[in-house]
Amino acid sequence: MTKAIIFDLDGTLLNTLDSIAYYANHTLVKYGFEPIETERYKILTGQGARNLMTGMLRDRGCDDKELLEKMLWDYNKIYDENYLYLTRPYDGIVEMLKTVREKGIKTAVISNKPHSTTIQVVEATLGGLLDIVFGNRDGVPLKPDPTAVLEIIDMLGVSKDEILYVGDTGTDMKTGERAGLFTVGCTWGFRDEKELTDNNAKSIIHKPEELLALIKE
Repeated sequence: MTKAIIFDLDGTLLNTLDSIAYYANHTLVKYGFEPIETERYKILTGQGARNLMTGMLRDRGCDDKELLEKMLWDYNKIYDENYLYLTRPYDGIVEMLKTVREKGIKTAVISNKPHSTTIQVVEATLGGLLDIVFGNRDGVPLKPDPTAVLEIIDMLGVSKDEILYVGDTGTDMKTGERAGLFTVGCTWGFRDEKELTDNNAKSIIHKPEELLALIKE
């Protein structure tokens, strides 16, 4: 029986691509760089803000560590000041989560986005539909390290074989696999089906409502 579902956030529950691209390019331009095309952020994002900034600067031929720190601070600041700008749940997500909740299934989110921002974004867009919400916290390694997911499992109080892990990237599939969970790759997010299958997704879904068919009664 499925008793809990753990979700990634960006690219899985929320479409944040335009938001990330807007704030990231604002930061690049501030420091004299040309902006990066929005689609490129599908590849650059997913590993936390520091790795995002590192990838952006690498794309622009720069490896200045001091500059990276300045850009990271600016990016986090302007993002937090208006974290909902251009951010929205994917079509069908709210309805799917409501159905999951009606079935008595517990839900959680684990994101590499900073913890405080994750809490605010989820509360504003999906408030009341998730039991546990974790972003990146000091002292806890980023996904694909499974540490935070294992903490969530303990908090949920269910066994691993009763949990689905849903995400849109190879990082998510690795995270779920390392935590010992059944991994579900969704194709409406930031990466393609090949990346998900190459990283051992146990199942692939193309619409949020398809997740309901994977729930074991």
